[in-house]
Amino acid sequence: MMAEQRAKALARAAEARTARRALLAEVAGGAVSVAEVFQRRGQDLVGRTRVVQVLRAVPGYGPARVAALMATCGVAEKQRVGALNDQQRERLLRALIS
Repeated sequence: MMAEQRAKALARAAEARTARRALLAEVAGGAVSVAEVFQRRGQDLVGRTRVVQVLRAVPGYGPARVAALMATCGVAEKQRVGALNDQQRERLLRALIS
């Protein structure tokens, strides 16, 4: 029983990683904007994705630039998209545009 449950959990985790990788690839390719990702925060996968991952997928944003952006916008390093409040989302989007 436990082995079967573990196998199912591992399969679900692998599916989630694949879907998240596809989402981040769309952001990197410009097919999906950060604003669109934030609008989809109610979706389980998007809501559980870390803000850092989304921002690092944006072309031209590496670890240092993302860390500085999040610090100035008051977003914790481990914050997930689904946990962002309206002010944090607005500050991040405004900072990305400028």
